[in-house]
Amino acid sequence: MKTFVRPLLVALPLLFASSVLAQHQTFAVSPESSEVSFTLGGSDHGIHGTFHVQSGSVDFDRADPKISGSVVVAAGSGKTGNDSRDKKMTNEVLDATHFVDVSFAPQSYQGTISPAGESTIQVTGTFTLHGVAHQLTVPMQIHIDGANCTAKTRFIVPYVKWGLKDPSVFILKVAKEVDVDLTLVGHLSN
Repeated sequence: MKTFVRPLLVALPLLFASSVLAQHQTFAVSPESSEVSFTLGGSDHGIHGTFHVQSGSVDFDRADPKISGSVVVAAGSGKTGNDSRDKKMTNEVLDATHFVDVSFAPQSYQGTISPAGESTIQVTGTFTLHGVAHQLTVPMQIHIDGANCTAKTRFIVPYVKWGLKDPSVFILKVAKEVDVDLTLVGHLSN
């Protein structure tokens, strides 16, 4: 009897630990496959553009709504197809010389992340723009297929309210908020 109980007592914590560890995962973002696109409304027409995802890694646990890590976007990488507008956006509005990164650091989430297929959650974290941190909650659609993961969200950044320069001039007025679409593609690991 003792010989049976001892291995069981050793194996039980290992089985429990492996199931807990299987719930904790890291989402390593692939910058070359990920994209940030934006739309800025204006009196003349809407402005569409993209930014480059520089890096990203997010740790989460399916059994606990805590989440950590960061997604970093290069502030000077914005492209709209108009070089003079891009230069103004980079130098005057974003001041990318002094504030090279825009980042989001998730802290918690609501909802359930399925081990495979589609999930929709709400992620709350700190969005840092122009060196100032802002609390932000965004809806996130997640698709998991084996070790492959895609996370998508759409949110609004009230950049003028958050202290950035309004790029409107004379009769060409632009919106004070920008619509952002973020698609992160990467791999999951335990």
